[in-house]
Amino acid sequence: MIHSLFIINSSGDVFLEKHWRSVISRSVCDYYLEAQRANPNDISPVIATPHHYLISIQRGGVSFVAVCMEEIPPLFVIEFLHRVVDTFQDYFSDCTESIIKENYVVIYELLDEMLDNGFPLATESNILKELIKPPNILRTIANTVTGKTNVSEVLPTGQLSNIPWRRTGVKYTNNEAYFDVIEEVDAIIDKSGATVFAEIQGYIDCCIKLSGMPDLTLSFMNPRLFDDVSFHPCVRFKRWEAERVLSFIPPDGNFRLISYHISSQSVVAIPIYVRHNLSIKTGEQGRLDLTVGPKQTLGRTVEAVKIEVLMPKCILNCVLTANQGKYNFDPVSKILHWDIGRIDVTKLPNIRGSVSIASGSNTAEINPSINVHFTINQLAVSGLKVNRLDMYGEKYKPFKGVKYITKAGRFQIRM
Repeated sequence: MIHSLFIINSSGDVFLEKHWRSVISRSVCDYYLEAQRANPNDISPVIATPHHYLISIQRGGVSFVAVCMEEIPPLFVIEFLHRVVDTFQDYFSDCTESIIKENYVVIYELLDEMLDNGFPLATESNILKELIKPPNILRTIANTVTGKTNVSEVLPTGQLSNIPWRRTGVKYTNNEAYFDVIEEVDAIIDKSGATVFAEIQGYIDCCIKLSGMPDLTLSFMNPRLFDDVSFHPCVRFKRWEAERVLSFIPPDGNFRLISYHISSQSVVAIPIYVRHNLSIKTGEQGRLDLTVGPKQTLGRTVEAVKIEVLMPKCILNCVLTANQGKYNFDPVSKILHWDIGRIDVTKLPNIRGSVSIASGSNTAEINPSINVHFTINQLAVSGLKVNRLDMYGEKYKPFKGVKYITKAGRFQIRM
């Protein structure tokens, strides 16, 4: 399966390597670095070399490159690499080059437990935290003095059960279950404002702090909205197929219960619009005028709005006036950044002014585009609603909460 793992920083240096089945020279990463130099924004996740397959992900400015010797389902390896990064974030709160370097010992211990002879073994956070204690200052000092490690001498209680994602004997004074329904809107809007393409990538993140061994059932008002779903292993798939309800014994703590996809454009409401006008005349100054406003938000406020305008190469500079937020123009990358923040419907954000054009440039074929970022709280743009959460197997009454968030995914407007 996976023979080696290389972790590479943004400068192209391998700063951590781990081998399971055989030692592979780090020179194999040259194929990956070559692909990265050729197209840094769109690196192929699978690179075939004469003797190996390189399967990679990029997160937090760090590249994780797994080396396999034989053909293997690439999504299997990609999912495992994401699970590795999620585990590092769970242990160390982030996964950057500096944090990995500070925690080399714990990271090697984690990789030893997560993969056995190249095959995934323990990837659940609950099990790993029983096997390898998360680092803290007192434990680090004690280990330095005594020469001990963070590795437990006792096998986790859930490792040999049929519910490996949950440890036994969990107790809380306050029993709580929180669900975050998060939807990301991917869309392409043409010059006239018509939707060329729109879909929703959604997921439900949970924070479960319940005592004992609770059995939960989560039902939705409109479960037929889902086009494509993937579940955490705790979900009983046959029950979902038969009744369209999520029945599960949850892991303890934070986890992703379900990821889903909605591709029906009739369901996808576009929650924001941008009125744009860029007039350019050859050899003269041009004019830019942008106005941003909410649309189909059911009265919710649009927050954290950021606009990125990918300007044509012939634009030298911009002199603009914004009635809200701050802007800056990078003359090298030709990107105009406008940080708006919250949209006030009584006074819509507007930016306008002049743009300088290089003399002698061809302005006939200019196709600038706008990338939009936004967040809307307490709104699931698909209309998805949680109906109820029931708990069986325990006698206490937990506190339950559901939060809805809509974000921009790859949201592009063509000018």
